[in-house]
Amino acid sequence: MSKKSNQSILTAQVTNLLDRMFKTSPLKDTILDGALEFYEQDHAVNQAVTALEEKDKQTYTKQVQAHSPASDRRRAEQEANSTHQQQQVRSARIARHERFDNLCLEILDLCEGESYEETNRKSAQLLGTVQLLTPTEGTGIAKINEQYKPLYKTVLMLRLLDRLIIDGAVKDAYIQEFLGEFSGEQFIQFARLDEEGYKRFRDQVKMPLMKASLIQDIGTYHPEAQQILFGPDGDSDPYRTLSVDDRKQLLQINYRESIKFLVDGLGAGEYFGNSKKDREIFHHQELRKLKFIKNILKQAINPKESLANVIKVPQIYCSIVLSTKQNYKYKLIPKVYQALYQNAERGVCSEKVVDSLYKITGMFPQGFGITYLALDDAGNSLERYEYAIVNQLYPEDPEEPICRVATRQLTFISHGGDILIRKSENLYFANSAKRLANMSRARLQEILENLVSNYQERADLDLIPRCWHPKEYFSIRNNQKLWNKAS
Repeated sequence: MSKKSNQSILTAQVTNLLDRMFKTSPLKDTILDGALEFYEQDHAVNQAVTALEEKDKQTYTKQVQAHSPASDRRRAEQEANSTHQQQQVRSARIARHERFDNLCLEILDLCEGESYEETNRKSAQLLGTVQLLTPTEGTGIAKINEQYKPLYKTVLMLRLLDRLIIDGAVKDAYIQEFLGEFSGEQFIQFARLDEEGYKRFRDQVKMPLMKASLIQDIGTYHPEAQQILFGPDGDSDPYRTLSVDDRKQLLQINYRESIKFLVDGLGAGEYFGNSKKDREIFHHQELRKLKFIKNILKQAINPKESLANVIKVPQIYCSIVLSTKQNYKYKLIPKVYQALYQNAERGVCSEKVVDSLYKITGMFPQGFGITYLALDDAGNSLERYEYAIVNQLYPEDPEEPICRVATRQLTFISHGGDILIRKSENLYFANSAKRLANMSRARLQEILENLVSNYQERADLDLIPRCWHPKEYFSIRNNQKLWNKAS
C-alpha cells in the first residue's frame, strides 16, 4: 500500500508540497532543483565567459594582423552562441520565478482562510502536519528536518507578521504603504473590507517576505558551501558541529549566494502584455519587491529591532523545533523559548518579537505529544495518564496548550475532543509528574504496555514519560483529522 493512500486529503497536499520544495526530483521541478540548476549554470556561464574573453583576445590579435571573411564568420558564430546561451539562462530564470510565485500562492491557500480565526486554524493544521510527518526517533531526522524547515518557518513568519501588524509594531514604510488605513485591529478585517487592497498587500508584502524566508539559507546548497558541510573528500557528516572558522565561512557563502540566487536566479517578474505604461509600472513594482527582499535578507544577519526579525526569530525557533543537530532530543523541543530569549539577550534578535511569537505558539509546538494526568470530576488522580496532541495556536496561557485527545482509558481513539491541559496535569512539568510518584512500578509498566506498540523493545522508556511520540499514531489516516470539529 502506498504512503499516499494512508493519508487524508490535507496530509497528502502537505506531503506533495514538501516534496516539491527542498528535495530533488527526477522531473527537476523543485525549489532545490532550481537552486542547484542555477548554481551549476552560473558556474558554467562564468567559465564560458572567461574562455570567450580569452579567445576574443587571441582572435582580435589575429584579425589585426590579417582580416578575412572566415574570421568574421567565426565572430558571428560566437555571438550567436552567446545570444542562445543568454536566452537559455533567461528562460530558466523565468521558470524558477513562476515556480516560486505559484508555490507561495499554494502555501497561502493551505494556511490562510476567509477569517482571522480560520487562518489561525489552518496555520495550526499546516504546522502540526509538518511536525507530525517528521521522524522524532531513529535515523534520518536531521535530513528530513532540513527539508521541511523552510515551509514551517515561512508559515510561522506569516502569522508573526499578522501579530506584529495587529499590535502596531510594524513601522516599516514599505509595508505601511500597502497597509493603508488597515493597521492594528483593523488588519483582521483587511481582506473582507478591501479585497483589491488586500491582494496588493499579499503580492507586494506577503509574497516577497515568503521568498525571503524560503531562500534565507538556500546559499548553503552552493558547491562551495557543500564542500564545507561534506568536507574536502565528501564523506563528512554535514550535520556535525563545524569549527568556528568553517561556520563563519559557511555563513558568508550562504549570504552571498542566497542574494545571488535572489537577484540572478529569480530576479524580477516578467510582464506579458502590450501596454507600455503597464509594463513600466509592473517593472517598477518588481524592482521594489526585489530591493525589499534583499534588504530583509541583509538586515536578518543582525536585525536589532528591524522588520527582519520577522524571518530571523522563526529561523531560530525552527533550528530547535526542527533541529538538524546530532544531539537532537524530541523532549527538549519545548525548551525552544529558553534559547530564543537567550538569543534576544545577546542582541541576536528582538525580545519583543520573541514575545509575539510566544503568544502565538505557546511553549509547546503544534503537533507535540502531550502526556497528562487523568483526573476525575473532583480533580483526583485516576491512577493513569493519557495522550494528547497540541492542535491550536494562541493558548490563553503559553504553558497550558490546547490539545486533541488521542487516548481514552488507555485506548487510542480517532474521534477525541479538544481539551486545555493545565500545567498541574501536564507531565512535562516536574511537579505534575511527582503526582504519579506513589503509583507502583507494576502499574506504570502496565500503562506503558497499553500505550507503546513495541514496549518490549523499548527498555529505555521513562516509566513516567514527559511527552510521547505521535508520528506512528498520525500515520493512520483516521487519526489525521486533529483539526476538524471535535465530535
